[in-house]
Amino acid sequence: MGVNTEFVTANFDGPIAYLHLNRPNRRNALSLEMMQSLMAALENAAARTATRVIVLAGAGPAFSAGHDLAEMRDTRDPTFYAELFTTCTNLMESLHALRVPIIAKVHGVATAAGCQLVASCDLAVCTETARFATPGVNIGLFCSTPMVPISRAVGRKRAMEMLLTGTMIDAATAVDWGLVNRAVPADDLDAVVDELAATIAAASAEVITLGKRAFWQQIEADEHDAYGHAAQVMQENAMLDDAQEGMTAFLEKRAPRWTGS
Repeated sequence: MGVNTEFVTANFDGPIAYLHLNRPNRRNALSLEMMQSLMAALENAAARTATRVIVLAGAGPAFSAGHDLAEMRDTRDPTFYAELFTTCTNLMESLHALRVPIIAKVHGVATAAGCQLVASCDLAVCTETARFATPGVNIGLFCSTPMVPISRAVGRKRAMEMLLTGTMIDAATAVDWGLVNRAVPADDLDAVVDELAATIAAASAEVITLGKRAFWQQIEADEHDAYGHAAQVMQENAMLDDAQEGMTAFLEKRAPRWTGS
């Protein structure tokens, strides 16, 4: 399968890249081709020099309903399944590896691999009516890969409740559990996400990239190893031109002038 550029649309507004999952008639189901298209779109957006933040949303009535069950039902070919789930893993890991922060902008439902996608993004903002679930257990297909980022976002007991029951959680619960950062009225979603993205984009791009990479590298380490890694990153950070400029600007009580700004 090749990359279908119609499955993911992109537009750019200065430092912010907006990507939309674009299979609204399938509730943005993550078929193999859809995931390949999303990876390509993410890489292209991050490769754009001006891009400081990527906002990921879904077209139509839902963010994403997860894997395309029709595609999965039509075959029992182990080679296909291996490619499907390897691609899914590569997609989710790429969200952490890309140099810029990625914000999930969620409306409607985000279920199974769609919920996994939300949990894998650096930040997430949803509407107050959004809902989340890992309902695979109800159709005989346990959400084992969604389990990985979701359990790291919400903790063991809450993740197990989602995985074992398949029950939807509402937006308020998703905020309380740490799956998303905040829930806002639908009419405010665009403005809130744009403000969040603009705040991040105003910082040094080099420092944001360094900090994001350090976060994901230390998050699963024990405290001692995490401190060792973070201290090395701080030393590297302090030597950057943007760090010196930022400290100087603070002491001089003026706005910093970042490299490349």
